[in-house]
Amino acid sequence: MERESFNVEGIEIEIEKYDKEDSDADRRKIAYAFKMIREESGMSRNEFSAWLGVPYRTMQEWELGRRKMPEYVLRLIAYKVVNEKEKGRIGQDKS
Repeated sequence: MERESFNVEGIEIEIEKYDKEDSDADRRKIAYAFKMIREESGMSRNEFSAWLGVPYRTMQEWELGRRKMPEYVLRLIAYKVVNEKEKGRIGQDKS
């Protein structure tokens, strides 16, 4: 399948191109982007939900694509991750 690049506040995410008639494509795209942003932070779901102050279950539903996260929330979270990484507050090796 063809791939496309999706940039969220400086985090480049490669996703599969979906058929325009696929009504769930946008929800899956946001869910995948959220998962990639969390992985970029180097945190587990549990750590990430605590760090953001978002209930674990809500975050899990977003990441699994069961509920659609508003795109502005995705962008705010990506912005926070990018800025905290630049400041060296997250993403460091835990060794």
